[in-house]
Amino acid sequence: MTAAFRSRRVLATSAAVVALLLAVLLSLAVGARAIAPGTVLDALLGTGTGDDAEVVRQLRVPRTVIGLMVGAALALAGTALQGITRNPIADPGILGISQGSAVAVVLAIAFLGVHSLSGYVWFAFAGAALASVAVYAIASSGRGGATPVKLALGGAAINALLLSVTTGVLTTKAAALDEFRFWQTGSLDGRDAATIAQIWPFLLIGVLLVLSVARGLDALALGEDVAKGLGQKVATVRIVGGLGATVLTGAAVAAAGPIAFVGLAVPHIARAVVGSDHRWVLPMAALIGPVMVLVADVAGRIVFPPGEVPAGVMTALIGVPFLVTLVRRKAVPA
Repeated sequence: MTAAFRSRRVLATSAAVVALLLAVLLSLAVGARAIAPGTVLDALLGTGTGDDAEVVRQLRVPRTVIGLMVGAALALAGTALQGITRNPIADPGILGISQGSAVAVVLAIAFLGVHSLSGYVWFAFAGAALASVAVYAIASSGRGGATPVKLALGGAAINALLLSVTTGVLTTKAAALDEFRFWQTGSLDGRDAATIAQIWPFLLIGVLLVLSVARGLDALALGEDVAKGLGQKVATVRIVGGLGATVLTGAAVAAAGPIAFVGLAVPHIARAVVGSDHRWVLPMAALIGPVMVLVADVAGRIVFPPGEVPAGVMTALIGVPFLVTLVRRKAVPA
């Protein structure tokens, strides 16, 4: 590695940290009522008084922290899944993990009378875990084990199945539709400190699991045979990395609903600026992911005032052109 490339990585990391700080400031200051940066700082330091200071402390700080956590979780999960499957378009949504959470939440709303965000958390985790196990079980059956292609196809099949279950339940349980629709769009609105307290332990566990297989993901990118030749236990890397991605996805989806395209787009951006070494890609993704979520959330607050467009809608608007561009670049000429 050249000195110039090391300097580029350090510079890119510094720029990402600055971008994250600016995104946090925007999230705290911009909304239905604009609040001056000085007032925001006073509110954070506990010296501010008045309505603006209370808005910052009671509403915008929890919302911003949730955005930081959700963005980092989805970005890390997407990076891990793309490394495990060696598929550039793998992310928690495409592989069915987010939809597993959605099915569990809609079943909880429709049949178990769960109507609070704190109640959704455990069902979202359970749904994500079951969907991940189902995808891996399908992919690992038959000859060749869990190859990248089989993982992607298994994820697509489970995603389609779970989507049909969700639709079927909602068509027969109309009372659950409005509540689920608010959650399904993916939003940071209405989240409070209690949500943070519930999901941060799972977020920490997921981060540690994913970071622990960074070297394994680098080796796996060279192919399974090469990874085994380098002493990596491929099955262990996939299981630990997949478990970490599942925990991270469950935490993010439970907190804010299935926010799309963060797990797809951010890993590619991270690799573009720091290279393919996952010891750098994973931290960079953890910085860029929150920037994307917070900027999308802020844009959603101001694009159609006084109403709000959910962050999940705004990230989809950003992510769809990115996905189209990615597919075009990866296309093989006939």
